[in-house]
Amino acid sequence: MYEGIQSGILADEQFIGKKLGEVKFKVADNVTNTGYKIKNGDAAFHKEGTDIYSIKGSANLLAVKDKSAINGYRVYYERDKTDYRWHFKNVPIEKVNAIEIYQGYAPNTKMITEIKDKVKLNFFLKILKNSEENPNFEPNTTNGDPTYFEIILYTGEPIAYQYDMQFDGATYYWHPWDTSILSNEVEAFIPN
Repeated sequence: MYEGIQSGILADEQFIGKKLGEVKFKVADNVTNTGYKIKNGDAAFHKEGTDIYSIKGSANLLAVKDKSAINGYRVYYERDKTDYRWHFKNVPIEKVNAIEIYQGYAPNTKMITEIKDKVKLNFFLKILKNSEENPNFEPNTTNGDPTYFEIILYTGEPIAYQYDMQFDGATYYWHPWDTSILSNEVEAFIPN
């Protein structure tokens, strides 16, 4: 059984390994029996014929092409053999060598910021680390939905860390675990 990594993406296509197989049966829209036992080759949402790839150096991870995903693939981990290790508390901060910020929802996200300068990287990471947890925060939606961003932290590993950030017109917030409020200093990285 494989589950999607919600806070991680394939860092680069160079990490795609060999084709392992393909989806034989799409469960969603085809199975209504709650007692159905999933078999090898079944996929919850991918259509029949979807190619499944290994990820170099990561035996318990798989990748599937997805045009709507940043960097073009969805990544899955083997649930029974891999602990979920893509929470912000797991990021090896000292290894972060690039940050990208995207705006919008898939498939219409566009990169608005790329940070590679070490001083700017450290400043942005400090903003993230110093965010204040506030699980009861409710965004102001009187003027519509918040603006949605994706933050990608690259460490040189096959899986980059991915977190959403939102702005409600007054407050930037994100979800490293529980909802946390970010300093407005983050605006320095968001183009007008």
